[in-house]
Amino acid sequence: MFQHGQLAMSQEAAARLADQYRNADEVWPARFRILEAQAAAWRGMNQEVLSVLSTDLPAFPDADLRIRRLSLLAAANINLHRNGDAIRYLGEADALCSLMDRSVCSHVLDAHWTFAMEQGDYDEALRFSSHELALTRKFRQSFDEAAALINLAVTCLQTERFDEAIDWLNASNRLAAPLGAQDILLTNAGNLGWAYYSLGDRERAFALFQDAERRAVALGDTEDAINWLTTTGYVYQDSQDWPRAMESYRQALLMARNSDNRDKVINSLESLAHISIELNQLNEADSYLRQLDPLIRANGNRLDALDVLLAQGRIAAARRQDQQAEELFRQVEADPASQITMRLGAEHELARLFEQQGRIDDALKMYAIALATFESARAQIKNEDSKLPYFANATPIYNDYIRLLVSQGKEEAALAAADQSRARTLEQGLGVTVGSQSSQAASLHPGAIASRAGATLLFYWLGEKQSSLWAITPKKTTVFTLPAQAEIARIVERYRRALLGPEDPLTSANADGLELYRILVAPAKSVLPPNAKVIILCDGVLSELNFETLLTDTTAPHYWIEDADIVSAPSLLMLAASKPSHDTGRKLLLLGDAVSPGPDYPELPNASVEMQQIRRHFLPQDETVYSRQRASAASYLESAPQRYSYIDFVAHGVASRTDPLDSAIILSRTSGGEDSFKLYARDIMLHPIDARLVTIAACYGGGSRTYAGEGLVGLSWAFLRAGAHNVIGALWEVSDESSPRLMDALYSGLEKGLPPSAALRQAKLSLLHAPGDFRRPFFWASFQLYTGL
Repeated sequence: MFQHGQLAMSQEAAARLADQYRNADEVWPARFRILEAQAAAWRGMNQEVLSVLSTDLPAFPDADLRIRRLSLLAAANINLHRNGDAIRYLGEADALCSLMDRSVCSHVLDAHWTFAMEQGDYDEALRFSSHELALTRKFRQSFDEAAALINLAVTCLQTERFDEAIDWLNASNRLAAPLGAQDILLTNAGNLGWAYYSLGDRERAFALFQDAERRAVALGDTEDAINWLTTTGYVYQDSQDWPRAMESYRQALLMARNSDNRDKVINSLESLAHISIELNQLNEADSYLRQLDPLIRANGNRLDALDVLLAQGRIAAARRQDQQAEELFRQVEADPASQITMRLGAEHELARLFEQQGRIDDALKMYAIALATFESARAQIKNEDSKLPYFANATPIYNDYIRLLVSQGKEEAALAAADQSRARTLEQGLGVTVGSQSSQAASLHPGAIASRAGATLLFYWLGEKQSSLWAITPKKTTVFTLPAQAEIARIVERYRRALLGPEDPLTSANADGLELYRILVAPAKSVLPPNAKVIILCDGVLSELNFETLLTDTTAPHYWIEDADIVSAPSLLMLAASKPSHDTGRKLLLLGDAVSPGPDYPELPNASVEMQQIRRHFLPQDETVYSRQRASAASYLESAPQRYSYIDFVAHGVASRTDPLDSAIILSRTSGGEDSFKLYARDIMLHPIDARLVTIAACYGGGSRTYAGEGLVGLSWAFLRAGAHNVIGALWEVSDESSPRLMDALYSGLEKGLPPSAALRQAKLSLLHAPGDFRRPFFWASFQLYTGL
C-alpha cells in the first residue's frame, strides 16, 4: 500500500498491526510502528511521526530499525524547525551507519539532504542527494532510488538548473511507473510542472500542476495538494485570471493552517501578498506581510525573507515612497542568496521605479542590466527544449523597455531590442552571433537588410499596453503605434476560425479580415509599392496568421495576396547573417506516398499523383525518390540531405503542442522501433542541409505552438534550424484534393526560374482565380513560406 501511494490506508493498517502484535516478539510491533511513522512522514504529518516513535525501539543486531527510527525522527524535527533535536538524531544515526554498510542508511542521507535544503546550503544538499542515489543503486532499491532522484531534481530546481531537474525527474518516473509508486509519480508531475513553469512554459506547467493536484487529492496527500494548488494559482495569476488565482491561494492557506504546515502557510501568504499588490490592494498585502513576519523569523529561510523584501518594495513604490522602495529593491538585487528570478524581479522593479520618477537614463540602464541578468540565466540552459519557452520570463521586461525607448524617440534602439529577443535558439543553432543589446543596436542596419532582401520589412512587436510596427524600406524606417496585444489576439482568433469555416471571408467582406488589415497593414500603406515584396517579422499570435488572407480596405476589397508577395522571416539578424546557398543544381529529394503505419494515419489517396506531378519538373538524373515502404525516416536521415536543392514531403504530419520538437512527418514504419515511422523535428534539426526550398505538404507543417521570441515552432522551424533557406509549411490541415494542383503550379513556377516566394504566390493565385471551391483561403492559404534568405 505504501509504495502504491495509499499513505493513509498504509498508516492505518500499520498502526492496527502494531497493536495486534504488541504482545508478540519485539521485532514485529517495531516494524509496524516504523511503517506507520513512514507513511505519516510522507503525508507531511511531522508531529504524528514524533508521537508514533515516542517509545524507544529495541536495538537489534542489524540495527536497521534503530537507524530508520532515527532518520524519521531527524526529518520530522527538521520540518518542525527543531534543529537541536534533529542534529542529535542525525549524529546517532551517522554513528551507527559509520559502523556498517546498509541500504537503510540512504534514509539518513535523505534526512541530511532535508536539513541542508532547510538551511539553504545547496552544495551540501547536492552532495547528500548524490551519495543517497549511489547507495540506493548499490543495494538495488528502486523505490528509494526514485525518491533520491527527486531530491537531486529539487536541488536543481532550487538552484535554477531547470533542464537538469527535468532529466532527473524523468529518470525517477521511469523507475516509479513500473512500481506503481503513485506518490512519487504525483510529486514528479508537480515538480516537472514547476520546472516548465520556471522555463516559461506555462501551458505545459498548468496541465502538470492540475494533474499533480488531482493525484494528491485522490491519494489523500494534503501536503502535495497544497503545493500544486498554489502553483496552479501562479499560472492563473500570470494569465491575469485574478479571481481563480486568489481562490487557489486562499484555499491553499486554509489547508496549510488546518494541517499545521508552517512552510506551506508561508508560501500561501507570500502568494496572497503579491497578488494583492497586483490588484492594488495594498492594505491587504500589508496584512499578509505582518502575518508572515514571525513565521519567517522562526524558520530563518533567507529566500522567504528576500521575497518579503521584494513585496515590501513593491508596496512602497505603489505608495510613492520612492527612497524606501529603491533601498528594498537594491537589497534584493545585491543579496548573494537571491535567486536569478528574484534579482530579475528587483531589477525590473527598479527600472519601473526610475521611469516613474522621470529618471529616464537610469531606467534605461536598469532595463539593460535586467536583460543582461536574463541572458546570463538563459546561457546556463543546455537543453534545446528548455531554451524554447524560456524567453517568456523576459517578455514583461522587454515590453516595458521597448515601450520606453519608443516613447523617448529611440525607435532604432527599440527595434534592435525587439529583434534581440527574436529567434535566439534558431540563430544560435545556425551559428549566428548574437551580441549585447547595445552592440546589436549599433551593428543592425535595417535599411541595408531591406535593400539586400529587395523587400519592405514589416516588423511587429505586441505589447501589453500598446504594440508597435516598424515599416522598413531601403531608404527609411517608420514606426507606428498599434493596439495592445490582447485586442489584436482576439481579432486574429476570430478570423482564423472564419478562414477554417465553410464560407469564403471575401464573399461576406468579413469584418475581422478588414479590421486586421486596417490595424496591421494600412498604417504602412504609403511605403508599400504596387506588387511589393513584403517580409513579415511576426510576434506572438501573429505567427498563426497568414497575412495574405487579410482583406484590403479599398472600395473593392480583395485578399492582400493580390497586391503583394508576402513571406515570413524569424528576425532581422538572421536576414542580415544569411548566406547564399551553394550551387547544387536542381537536385530533388522527394519522399511520400508512405505505407500507412496504422489507422491514425490512413494512406493519402492523391499522394502518388502529387509526387508524379512534382517529378515532371525535374530531370530523372536529378531525382532521388523514396515512396511506399522506402519512404521512411531512416531514408531521409541516411540520404545525405545536404546534397539537395529541393526537399519535398508528401505525407501526413503531426504537430505536438506540448513539445514542438516532437512534431513529426509520418512516413513508413521500419524495423527500427515502435515510432520508426516518425521523422521528428528534433532529428531534422540535427542534420545540416543547404536546400533552396523545403516543402512539407503535411498537416500543421508550420507548427501549432508559438513561443515568445521564437515564433511558431514545429517542422518548418526545424528545417530552418537545419539550414534551409526557404521552407513551405502548413498552418492548418492540408487538403489532399487541392494540394497536388497547388504543388504542380509551384514547381512549374520554380522550373521557369521564379524565386520560391513568387512561385508559391503564383500557385496560390491560380487557385484563387479558378472557379469552384478551391478559391477559398482554406485551400490555398494554409501554405506559408518562411525564409532565412
